[in-house]
Amino acid sequence: MRSVLHAKIHQATVTEANLAYVGSITIDQELIDRAGLWLGEKVLVVSNTTGARLETYIIAGERNSGVICMNGAAAHIIKAGEEIIIMGFELTDKPIEAKIVLVDQANKFLKYL
Repeated sequence: MRSVLHAKIHQATVTEANLAYVGSITIDQELIDRAGLWLGEKVLVVSNTTGARLETYIIAGERNSGVICMNGAAAHIIKAGEEIIIMGFELTDKPIEAKIVLVDQANKFLKYL
């Protein structure tokens, strides 16, 4: 078995950083669905702005809101306004094709890459 990229949201902009929340990343439900991610799924979040990397889990944000919010301790590492990539991985014994979602600066779906 190998851990292989199965989903990616590319060039998203962090809209909020909420230290008071227990933890996770809030993602617009529309983007979760388009990328084929699951609520509670562990994701790798990488900042194109600073190079920071962290793992957390997904919670749903309001559909079509464009929300991408770093919650809890992650808000110390990745802040509002940063450009990020959100990646989900799958354990598999065969190659798979990842769903790669490109978004605009308002985190609205542009196209699949």
